[in-house]
Amino acid sequence: MFLGTHQPRLDDKGRLFLPAKYREELAEGLVITKGQERCLYVFPVEEFQRITEALSTAPVTAKAVRDYSRVFFASASDEKPDKQGRITIPQGLRAYAGLERDCVVIGANTRLEIWDAQAWDTYLSAQEQAFAELSEEVLPGIL
Repeated sequence: MFLGTHQPRLDDKGRLFLPAKYREELAEGLVITKGQERCLYVFPVEEFQRITEALSTAPVTAKAVRDYSRVFFASASDEKPDKQGRITIPQGLRAYAGLERDCVVIGANTRLEIWDAQAWDTYLSAQEQAFAELSEEVLPGIL
């Protein structure tokens, strides 16, 4: 499970330090791909394989499945952190998410998300009130 908010910076080569608490879990490899709201998703390999299996059972006759799968898999990049715990984010993914220097890495349960710091601040400020009001609809009877 991935939790928390971290604020690493991209270096001049497009590398980003993974949060220290997750480096061991991601040491054998990970997959970075486009996410919703112009962030990047970072999956441990096992979780990416689980998603791949789930999408492989979806009907290819459904246009939404084809469209989503094409973008999701075509933009995916398998990476292995270096000895310092850095990953290289491919230029195309950096451009998609608007990543230049200041980033935010958030834990999102089964994945990490990488956001441009300003984009995250904008998203979060727009969502916090909605979050306060949604618990009943999202988690009925839980919270």
